Amino acid sequence: MITRTPIRSSDSTLCIVPMGKAFDVGAVPFNSDGWGPPETAAAGGTSNLPLNVPFAPFSRSDKLGRIADWTRNFNNPTRSKNPADSVFDFTNDDSFPASADDDASFRLVDGKPPPRPKFGPKWRFQQQRQLPQRRDEEVEARKREQEKERARRDRLYHMNRSNPNAPRREAAVFKSSVDIQPEWNMHDQIPFSTFSKLSFTVPEPEDLLLCGALEYYDRSYDRITPKNERRLERFKNRNFFKVTTTDDPVIRRLANEDKATVFATDTILSTLMCAPRSVYSWDIVVQRVGNKLFFDKRDGSQLDLLSVHETSQEPLPEAKDDINSAHSLSVEAAYINQNFSQQVLIRDGNKVTFDEANPFANEGEEVASVAYRYRRWKLDDEMYLVARCEVHSVVDVNKQRSFLTLNALNEFDPKYSGVDWRQKLETQRGAVLATELKNNANKLAKWTAQALLASADMMKLGYVSRIHPRDHFNHVILAVVGYKPRDFAAQINLNTSNMWGIVKSIVDLCMKLNEGKYVLVKDPSKPQVRIYEVPADAFENDYVEEPLPEDEQVQPPAEGTEGGETVTTNDVEDKQIDVQA
Repeated sequence: MITRTPIRSSDSTLCIVPMGKAFDVGAVPFNSDGWGPPETAAAGGTSNLPLNVPFAPFSRSDKLGRIADWTRNFNNPTRSKNPADSVFDFTNDDSFPASADDDASFRLVDGKPPPRPKFGPKWRFQQQRQLPQRRDEEVEARKREQEKERARRDRLYHMNRSNPNAPRREAAVFKSSVDIQPEWNMHDQIPFSTFSKLSFTVPEPEDLLLCGALEYYDRSYDRITPKNERRLERFKNRNFFKVTTTDDPVIRRLANEDKATVFATDTILSTLMCAPRSVYSWDIVVQRVGNKLFFDKRDGSQLDLLSVHETSQEPLPEAKDDINSAHSLSVEAAYINQNFSQQVLIRDGNKVTFDEANPFANEGEEVASVAYRYRRWKLDDEMYLVARCEVHSVVDVNKQRSFLTLNALNEFDPKYSGVDWRQKLETQRGAVLATELKNNANKLAKWTAQALLASADMMKLGYVSRIHPRDHFNHVILAVVGYKPRDFAAQINLNTSNMWGIVKSIVDLCMKLNEGKYVLVKDPSKPQVRIYEVPADAFENDYVEEPLPEDEQVQPPAEGTEGGETVTTNDVEDKQIDVQA
């Protein structure tokens, strides 16, 4: 071991005197003016600095890096370089030609990677990605239900939209139920938005007269299911009467006796009461005679036909000869409704008769089971309303007689509604009814209003479907369900006070008109009704034009025989057609 002892001589020369041998490193000039080498030596060109020693200039603001950094890896191009390291980076200097050989022979003793910090943004990010994600079971279940619901809506949408280029329901153009003539004078137009705010309460009605005869309801039909369906029969020998107000002999008699000032039928009243739910155009004739008001329907009016798919969002075919057009379905629904109301009865000849016989039937003529209740409501101190209401059957419950109304919903093609009755009626009857309430809201509301007007104890709804979607002549009964009218009205949000408020407002409006004939028309494209003043002889000859299309639609079911039935004569067929018209 050699020990060097620095000794400062008198001539300011630094000498290192080794213990064994002297070693002269040269003279170090003394700078009497300050630090660093003297300026005179630099200017003279003489320097005692070692040769081939690189000098990197730097300023006072620069930070000095590490003298020796054993952790650096210059072979890693992704490693960010510290600018402070460049001051002492001599790897690329030509002053050390043998540096590459020295580096190759050099070997680092500690080869372990540098320790990572326990806490840092990079470590947290990687660990968060690797940790198992906690998921709430309720949230996951809700997401699955939403996905199922979305898939179901998409499936129904594509199922119903067999033609993607077909126009939507809002784009459908409906025709007016009556041709508006240029000489008609429009008195007023009432938007449906004003009807929703009306309310009027009437006292309990009184029965003035009860006519007709009723047969008993067959309770075995309450047990019908799609698995034991029953074929819908045809009743060609029974006559159905749809007589307007002024043609009713009983109403004429009551008008002559001054029993009331306003006269109508339950069909007309229910149309007015449920007007805000209607989409198709309809019209009612209003006649002001003295201080009396008569609400009538035209000959061949659409009020006696049942609308199908009226409030649905999916359009029906516009071609009138199509079996699924609005007109063809209306005639088919009226045909089904009449046959259903007679098939579910006990036809053993046992009938319940009332004060008078059917006022529209001839002697010896077989008529449908129906009873007419002529009832009177008090609208105010000087105004009474008389209406003819219908009930279709009777049943004894706890030794008490209950009146029933019988109506049938019909399924023509499941692809239009998206619900197959044969699959859903047993397990999801509520879903089937909800679909019908959406697609036929106006028709069901009118049936409920008629049951309330007649004070029926029960309303029976039958579910009748085609045997095949393309066969509109043969049908089967899949189920029959009974409802109490008041409960069903609450279920479909049908307010009786609002119903009577609409009737009272229209009656008050018509009472302000002069004597004459008017027509109340529902606008085919807007939710509003208009009142036109028409000539006294208007609508007198309409019956000549209407029976022809009705005949074409109703006559085909009589082409063959079924269940031993015989085809009736042309006179009976013509009478039925005239009644349906």
